[in-house]
Amino acid sequence: MTEKTRVIVAGALGRMGAETVKAILQDKELLLTAAVDIKARGETVSDITGLKGFSVTLENDLEKALEETKPQVLVDFTNPQAVFNNVRSALVKGVTCVVGTTGLNEVELKQLEKLAQEHAVGVAVIPNFAIGAVLMMKFAREAAQYFPDVEIIELHHDKKMDAPSGTALKTAELISQTRPQRPPRNIREMEKLAGCRGGDLDQIRIHSVRLPGLVAHQEVIFGGLGQSLTIRHDSFDRVGFMPGVLMVIKRMLSRQGLVYGMENLL
Repeated sequence: MTEKTRVIVAGALGRMGAETVKAILQDKELLLTAAVDIKARGETVSDITGLKGFSVTLENDLEKALEETKPQVLVDFTNPQAVFNNVRSALVKGVTCVVGTTGLNEVELKQLEKLAQEHAVGVAVIPNFAIGAVLMMKFAREAAQYFPDVEIIELHHDKKMDAPSGTALKTAELISQTRPQRPPRNIREMEKLAGCRGGDLDQIRIHSVRLPGLVAHQEVIFGGLGQSLTIRHDSFDRVGFMPGVLMVIKRMLSRQGLVYGMENLL
């Protein structure tokens, strides 16, 4: 019988963290060794998932959990303030990392890539685990060759801390790789309200919406002469991210260094 892959989840009380814990418990190839959350107060994984018969108790201390349970993989769904230190702690212990938390900057990514290579493990930073979202980004990249004028609207729940989303930033980066060079716009815009035209990445405007009732949604709107093209993806339930999360956990075991974006593992 093949030995199961040992996994630890950080941010287990969050919505994505709890859903990930549930998915790991139900996967025949994975074994949940620990669940960690700074807000934990003695809950069990059965308490947070609704699945009966699982007695693993949530812990507060990630360092301690890493030392005691010796996982092969850390999945991080915490917050932009904690993610870098969490991943760094795991990498120096030779633990492969799967990161769903957004907010890591270029300097931090380079440091984590260096650490992963030094310790012969992998670190996957995934802006979006939904297969449909990856396809949306791929289609947007292709469309940009023919429609260089584009703006992005990303919509998320009101608890999301960072803006724009990692998916929107990744989409803009992919579009910039293929669209033709564009001269600066001659029109001088006047914002009557500062910021109403959104952020600007390589002349791509990104607009962030945060409202209760939303999960994760994105529109990429291209404009051309007499026509427009809209590519949209909607995530209505976090369970839709789980096939991607499980796939990345399994595929990263054989990788070293940094993988940025799930399209590189498909």
